Order: sequence, then C-alpha cells, then structure tokens
Amino acid sequence: MSAENYQLAAIIIYMIAMLAIGWYSYRKTANLTDYMLGGRSLGPAVTALSAGAADMSGWLLMGLPGAIYLSGMGEAWIAIGLTIGAYLNWLYVAPRLRVYTEVSSNSITIPSYLESRLKQSSRLLRIASGLIILLFFTFYVSSGMVAGGVFFESSFGLDYHTGLLVVSGVVVAYTLFGGFLAVSYTDFLQGLLMFLALICVPVFGVFMTGGIGETVESIKAVNPTHLSLIAGTTAAGIISSIAWGLGYFGQPHIIVRFMAISSVKETKQARRIGIGWMILSLVGAISTALVGVAYYQQNPDLTLSSPEAIFIVLGQVVFHPFIAGLVLAAVLAAIMSTISSQLIVTSSALIEDLYKAIIKTDASDRTYVNYGRIAVLVVSIAAAILAWEQNETILGLVAFAWAGFGAAFGPVILLTLYWRKITSAGALASMVVGAVVVVIWGTNDALSGALYEIVPGFVLALIVAVVVSLMTYKPNAEIEKEFDETLRLLKKDR
Repeated sequence: MSAENYQLAAIIIYMIAMLAIGWYSYRKTANLTDYMLGGRSLGPAVTALSAGAADMSGWLLMGLPGAIYLSGMGEAWIAIGLTIGAYLNWLYVAPRLRVYTEVSSNSITIPSYLESRLKQSSRLLRIASGLIILLFFTFYVSSGMVAGGVFFESSFGLDYHTGLLVVSGVVVAYTLFGGFLAVSYTDFLQGLLMFLALICVPVFGVFMTGGIGETVESIKAVNPTHLSLIAGTTAAGIISSIAWGLGYFGQPHIIVRFMAISSVKETKQARRIGIGWMILSLVGAISTALVGVAYYQQNPDLTLSSPEAIFIVLGQVVFHPFIAGLVLAAVLAAIMSTISSQLIVTSSALIEDLYKAIIKTDASDRTYVNYGRIAVLVVSIAAAILAWEQNETILGLVAFAWAGFGAAFGPVILLTLYWRKITSAGALASMVVGAVVVVIWGTNDALSGALYEIVPGFVLALIVAVVVSLMTYKPNAEIEKEFDETLRLLKKDR
C-alpha cells in the first residue's frame, strides 16, 4: 500500500467520523434552540475546544508556522495578542453573556440578544447586525472552501474543484442535519486532533534534529536573530499584532459558544481548558516552524515548496504514512471546523434575525429548523460559487473580516454587558462606525500598512457608542430589571 493511499485512508476515516457525529446530532435535535444553540447543554470541554477549533482555522497549522519559519519569532506577537484576547473574552464576556442572553428573552443569536437587551422595537438593529453577519460570513465560508480545495490539490494532486466539493459536501451535510450540536461535537473532535498533531510533530521532530541544543544551534546558523521577538519588528507592528486580540469580543461564531454552555459555573472550567489548549497549540505551531528551520539547515540538499507546508512536510518525514495522514486530517479539521461554525451562525442570522424579523410568520419550531437547514444550503451554495474560481482575494478577506466583526460588534457586546446606559442608537452608530472605519482604513495601503485597521475601528466605535448613548439615554425600567437580575444570577451562580 503506497504512502498516499495510507494518507487517503486516514482522511476517509476522519470524514466518516464527521458524518457519523452529524447523524448522532440530528437524532438529538428537536427544536430551533437545539438546532441554533444546542439546547444550551454543552459541557465545559466541548465548549472550550469547539470555540478554539472554530477560532483558529488553517492559520494555526499552516499560516503561523509558515510565518515563523520564514521571518522568525517576531511573527509570534499575533499569537501572544490572540491568547490575551481569548483569555479576557472567557473571563469578562463568557459568564455575563451566558446569563444575560437567557434573562433577556432567552435570546439564541447575537442580533436577537442586542435587540432584546436594548429594547428596540423597530428591529433595525437586529436586521442590520444580521446583514453584517450574513455578508461577512458568506465570504468567510468561501475562504474556507478555497482552502479546502487547495488542500486536496496540494496534498493528493486532486483537481481543485473536486477538493472543494468534497470538503464542502461533508461540512454542509453534518452542519445541515445536525445543526449546532453537530458543529460543536465535530469541533471538539477536530480540536483534539489539531492539539495532538501540534504536540506530536515538534516533539518527535526535535529528536530527528538532534535534541533541543542542536536544534537551537542549527536555527542560529540560519539566522542569529531568528529566535528574537524584537528583531525585525517595529512598535506599530507589535501593537497591530497584539491588537488581533481585540477581535475576540465581536466574533459571533466564537462568543455564541458562551451562550450554549450548560451553566455559568462551567465557564471557569471551560476557560482553563480553552486557554490551556490554545497556549499549548500555539507553542506547538511555533515549535514546528523552528524544528523545520533546523531540519532544512541540517539537510541542505532538500527544498521546501512553501513555508506554509512545513507542518505537513515534517509530519510526513517523522511518522508512518497512516499517522502522517492523520496529521493531514488535522489540517483539514482546522479548515472544516471554522467553515461549519460560520455556517451555523450565518444560518441563524438568516432565519432568526432576518426572516423572522422581516416576514414575522408564526410557524412551528420544526418548520423553522427546516428553514435553518435550507439556509445552510443556500449560504453554502453562494459561498461555493464565490470560491469556484480560486481567488487569493477571498483568502485575504479573513484578516479584514476579523477586524470588521471585532470593531462592529466588540464594543457593543462589552457595553451591553457592563454598562446600563448604552442605547439602541448608540449601539447602531457604533456598529456602523466600526465597520466603516475598518473598510476605509483596511482598503488604504498606507494606513493598513502602518496600523492594523481593528485598532482605529474598535477605539472610534467605542467612543461613538458612549457619546451617542449619553445623548439619547432615557431610563427604562425593564432594562434596569434585567441588568439587576443578571448581576444577581451571576453572584448566585458563582
């Protein structure tokens, strides 16, 4: 049996496991809350790893190791910023959002929470936020499909379109039928697979390069400053990299996990698991790149086709072809976990926040679940059409969309959780300003090259939210009651 066939067998087993989880979750989905939010029944481990897997995408296994391999440890500042942002998100957003979304009309999406929390009757805020999610995530899903097609093309020599259809078909199948539970359970398994691969590849790789001391000497022989966090960086560059952490507060596909955990008490344990997973996975990704530098320094007759392939190449060098296939499956898991998470949030926005808000029909829960499945299919088809012609621009939209969500939703989410006086006018103005500033700044090469667009977008959106809210604030007894009830339940549960 050839090495390629061993690897393909591992990928097929992985795909079958994903579909089996989708079928299991389908049997457990009874109503719209189950389909969109898993019935608020997730345990801490599933919540933590599914949030991590949904967050990291292929960047963790390909983008970050490639950047470190090429440019050195100065590229690790993004990982540091993301870790800080994720920790603060778990600490300050997770507990309050879990309680407040249930207190405020048992909201099951971010737009419905904002509308209920701010008591806006016009539905303008809910529709606007739903449209932002629908627009950005359609491109986000498309970028994941592009990555899936490229993965099969580069790993097995398959046609790009065949790879795209295989990845899209499996993800759509388990997301469409199993809903949020399928997405969360598959993300949990994918998170475990990513974690194990990121630990095993550098650990076994460092034995191959002669141990830690020999590995370090080989890296220094390539570039004496490769292990420096400062060399080759600027103050603005470090700030821009750390600022990626701000994006966490406004990512719907991540913070929706906080709404789905079974109780606020479990957010503490989930935080420890999630941040532990994240730190070890990031260290593994960085270590993989460094071991790769040493390996190619010690084997000058070998060439690396692309720095982003260093994780895959080392996995094939170190392990038996079947295990190397599981390493490939980990890369695929990173891609698929993000696609599925974004699909279910986009489906929620389309049905819960746009269709129900605009059409205002009174249908049964089962009917809405079926509408949700149709929405998954529609968004998937639209994303696949965008991805059909392999387009680097779509992949480039990931950083742009991360900044857009972070600036549009981040300040609003934080203020609705911690400040009684934020108003619907302040929230809407903040979302618009955040999105517009990111678009203007991000499309200007001089500005975006000097500072990542999330920094001005987030800061200006926060200022606008506070100023407009103070100008439009009027006491509301219902808002005060819900805010106090949230604080009471938080104190009780802790």
